Amino acid sequence: MELENIPQLRASDADRDRVAEVLGDALSEGRLTPEEHSERLDRLYAAKTYAELEPLTGDLPRPRVSLAKENPALPVPVRSSSDIHCFFGAAERKGRWLVEPVTTVNCVFGGVDLDYRTAVLTQREVVVNVSCIFGAIDVIVPPGVRVESDVSAIFGAIDDPGNDTVDPQAPVIRFTGFALFGAIDIKRKLTREQRRAERAARRAQRRC
Repeated sequence: MELENIPQLRASDADRDRVAEVLGDALSEGRLTPEEHSERLDRLYAAKTYAELEPLTGDLPRPRVSLAKENPALPVPVRSSSDIHCFFGAAERKGRWLVEPVTTVNCVFGGVDLDYRTAVLTQREVVVNVSCIFGAIDVIVPPGVRVESDVSAIFGAIDDPGNDTVDPQAPVIRFTGFALFGAIDIKRKLTREQRRAERAARRAQRRC
């Protein structure tokens, strides 16, 4: 899901250093007074999000510091059938796949894996209608995506991770249907790249 470049995302030390360089150049060119430069530096190092950093260079005539992450071109999402049928077998959707407004999953004596971490939603709220009979459906969603479960469990089990956001504009994946002698396990995980970035950030913080 495309959740990058949001003003509420937390800024990194590298982002602050780039803004500080622009402010230093503006001071040396006479565009900022020493008092203005000092005041902006105080605001800079107190800032926690991109939204707080942007105004610090917004009135300078030189190009503003771009705080948007430059991501490599992403592949076009793969469009698959919105119906997933699994009878005495296995099926999966993962990678950069296109999630239709309604996905129907029929799982009978089988297993289905749905990984939404790098999927692309066709709209802010999508519905997954499941029929799970003597089967198992494993679901992975990324942080920041709301999960709403209206699935009925009949001699079955539904494992819902709960929500980590109350943002009314957050993407929503709504599960409906039933599990009869079946299990639906929904987990919230980062991608491998996101986990690697988090570890690198923690290591850098420990070195400071």
